[in-house]
Amino acid sequence: MQFKYPHTIDNGHGERITFLRYVKDANNDYLELDNLVKPGGGPPMHVHHKQSESLTVVQGKIGVEIMGQKPVYYGVGETASFAAGVPHKFWNAGDEPLICTGRVEPANNVVYFLTEVYKSSAINGGRPSAFDSAYLLDKYKSEFDMYGIPGFVKNVIFPVALFFGKLQGKHKKFAGAPEPL
Repeated sequence: MQFKYPHTIDNGHGERITFLRYVKDANNDYLELDNLVKPGGGPPMHVHHKQSESLTVVQGKIGVEIMGQKPVYYGVGETASFAAGVPHKFWNAGDEPLICTGRVEPANNVVYFLTEVYKSSAINGGRPSAFDSAYLLDKYKSEFDMYGIPGFVKNVIFPVALFFGKLQGKHKKFAGAPEPL
């Protein structure tokens, strides 16, 4: 699936990402982005199995936690980096909007995945629907995982939601989705 850049997604609850451009050079490809996070907001513990991510603070203060480590905080001009395969989360640790510039490398399917997650979050009151979460995390399990979702939900609720959602044809809205890597 091709996206036109810049491509902005908004979860409707204070988090917005603008994928500014897709860059491909002789060795790799990557995405440049900007993000805005309201105070206290940010994604739950997650992992990009095949991508590194970095965020440089333009305004505000970012809190960062690598799974199993104590939180670290960064201010304006400082960069938080996450290696591929390392579970992490970040949040706006200040009382003003957090604005960062960033990079995701390689691009892979992150734009599609996050576009669908944010779209579902905006429609469903701040969290993606159980079916959308189950479908996307199952399809792209080789690329992404959400550690912030309780095991009972991932192992019991999601399979049931996926089964009944497919019976209802809910998966059809993902027709044309890129293949996982």
